[in-house]
Amino acid sequence: MSFSLATWNINSVRLRIGLVEAFLKDHQPDVLCLQETKCPNDQFPEKAFRALGYAHVAIHGQKGYHGVATVSKLPFEDIVRQDFCAVGDARHLSTRIEAGGRKIRIHNLYVPAGGDEPDPSINPKFRHKLDFVEELRRTNADGEPGVSALLCGDLNIAPLETDVWSHKQLLKIVSHTPVETEGLITAQKDGNWTDLMRVHFPPEEVLFTWWSYRAKDWAASNRGRRLDHVWGSSDMAPVLDKVEILSEARGWEKPSDHVPVIARFSL
Repeated sequence: MSFSLATWNINSVRLRIGLVEAFLKDHQPDVLCLQETKCPNDQFPEKAFRALGYAHVAIHGQKGYHGVATVSKLPFEDIVRQDFCAVGDARHLSTRIEAGGRKIRIHNLYVPAGGDEPDPSINPKFRHKLDFVEELRRTNADGEPGVSALLCGDLNIAPLETDVWSHKQLLKIVSHTPVETEGLITAQKDGNWTDLMRVHFPPEEVLFTWWSYRAKDWAASNRGRRLDHVWGSSDMAPVLDKVEILSEARGWEKPSDHVPVIARFSL
């Protein structure tokens, strides 16, 4: 059985529902995880997703900020909304599905951006980000016996040198500072996660999923970062067929600054 998972920081699902609909019609992932939906649960456009065959909808939203949602062609067996750092932000949602004879727990995450100053002593947003990543260490790929796991979303950290356009120039820029990259890699290792994007694309290959709105010509300058990730439990790596990064989506009309990432599996 083929199975596909897509992740996309949409930067307002209501503003960009047309882009989402077009993406789903063209690429047909079984599950789509959205981040930064920016709407309360009662204003999430469920009808649009159901009309396209995504009958199963899980939402963790809040007014104007943050928010994650998972829509699926396959039924959910369980829904969990975790309040990371106990601040009331809607940044995590997990569901459990069954596909190809196996159960799969899917974590959908939106890690805090962290502000502009990479000093937790003077920037509470950066402190929050580091605390969030520290708490992420307790999210384990092997946490449920007999259940595989996927973790995806906007993790707001580009951990490898090849995940940014200039390693040297971004070492003091939030999203690529050593304390962040080391923290995320530690969370990945402690949680027994495999970076599935880097299973498909070798670590020496430059890989971006985000390009700033500030760039006059994002494609020409190509100053991107890999902020969006797909991790898996060890048993998901051998059944991974490919990972697609839809960089062309950054050039769509009124786009998000992130592009969709699709992981395809043979189960």
